[in-house]
Amino acid sequence: MRTTRALLTLLSIFSGSYESFAQSAAPPSEFEVASVKPAKPGGRRGVWTDGSPNQIRMLGMSLKQLIDFGYGVRGYQVTGPDWIDSEKYDVVAKLPSEAAALPEEARWVAIHAITQALLAERFKLTLHRETKPLPVYALVVAKNGPKLEKAEGGGATTKNGRGLIEATNITMIRFAEVLSRQMDLPVVDRTGLEGAFNLKLEWVRESAKADSGPSVFTALQEQLGLRLESRKMPIEVLVIDRAERPSEN
Repeated sequence: MRTTRALLTLLSIFSGSYESFAQSAAPPSEFEVASVKPAKPGGRRGVWTDGSPNQIRMLGMSLKQLIDFGYGVRGYQVTGPDWIDSEKYDVVAKLPSEAAALPEEARWVAIHAITQALLAERFKLTLHRETKPLPVYALVVAKNGPKLEKAEGGGATTKNGRGLIEATNITMIRFAEVLSRQMDLPVVDRTGLEGAFNLKLEWVRESAKADSGPSVFTALQEQLGLRLESRKMPIEVLVIDRAERPSEN
């Protein structure tokens, strides 16, 4: 079956999974072959595999978006020159055989790691991490208490689409990370709720008609007994020290 995944969905699925994978196996260090070219006007955008386990396409993406993908962060966590956000590129790459043979989740974790190496090689990217106070949403328990089903063991699954999060055996820390992928600001868990839960959250995104369903703020309270508070908190950001436009190849 042909597989296509939007960037935000990919990030939400694989965020936080690199550490556990890295403990069991060292990911490959680079793509077998990779082409980086200026994006074609009006072309496709996003991350695509076209159903092939050994090929990856990152199309119509800025350097900032490629950093977001490779490092599992959001645009507001990356600072650098203006061109990293305005100039778009098409990246077509072939995975080494050892990465292509991995199970799907582990394969995507490897792709993220290899993308970091690609950015260092082709864009001469170097960066460092800092912590800065930024606006965030604090996820807290609503006035009448949570409406959450306690998980009773078993495997963890997460389905994350536009205006939908459905998960089993998910912690509130992980839920906040997943929710962040569909918000304009980071979401930080401040519920104080321990353990794992089964949940489903559905809402209508701002781009849709206002009368077609609840906003994410309303849905959180009505469906899960949670709410979002605007705060300022220290957030890790990536600061670009050096980045160059790649030569076409």
